[in-house]
Amino acid sequence: MDYRIGKQGEYANSYIDRIEKLLTGGAIIQTSDDVKIRAAQRAIDKLCPFHKNKNSMADAVLLEIYRDMLAGRGDEEHLALVTHNKHDFSDMHGDERAPHPDIGDLFATEGSTYALALGEVLNAYAPDWMEELKWEFEYEEKPRSLSQILEAEHMLFRQIWYNRHLNLMDRVESGEIEIVDELGKTEKGYYRQDQITRGTLETALAAGERTRKEIGEENLGPWDDFEWGMLNGKLSALRWVTGSEWDFLDT
Repeated sequence: MDYRIGKQGEYANSYIDRIEKLLTGGAIIQTSDDVKIRAAQRAIDKLCPFHKNKNSMADAVLLEIYRDMLAGRGDEEHLALVTHNKHDFSDMHGDERAPHPDIGDLFATEGSTYALALGEVLNAYAPDWMEELKWEFEYEEKPRSLSQILEAEHMLFRQIWYNRHLNLMDRVESGEIEIVDELGKTEKGYYRQDQITRGTLETALAAGERTRKEIGEENLGPWDDFEWGMLNGKLSALRWVTGSEWDFLDT
């Protein structure tokens, strides 16, 4: 199975933080005794949301609070009751997008809306703003799979290796590096960097040929300074994603 970068947990934490900020910053509405009395009367009369023979006191309190908010709103204010609880609040025997007949009076006047989705309400009053929000929060670039990352890393590895291979061949052809049967050593005992054995040279030439066949000469440069920097930067980034340290560019 292929792997993908896990993002769901990060998304969940982000949404939880956002919801907490909204709830913390929202206005706190006290439940008056009058609201409680009216909610209890709905239960006695078996009116929505008590029409299904269950304890819906909390829902009834919300309805009566909404009624008070309607009574106290300004002329230019528009209120909306948005709920996913269509089974208790909607007209399930007709259009479920419409309120239950028992609470229809709350939405009979202009400036009061019943809806099952917040986006529906916001889109009706601020469509341009909603389009911007959709682009900001709904647009998502899917992360690459591990196989795609490794394939790209291999291509970059080959491209960078081949460029270094050409530099080596150029130094051999110019005589800067001497072809020998056995590497000599410096006074400190290190192998000389200005020599290459015939066996190593043959191996390098064969590797270069394999790379040309595998990658294609059209993908092997030449590169200007900007392109060369981009290649190295991409390889460094992909290797970091797969566990290596930054700037690990060995080929």
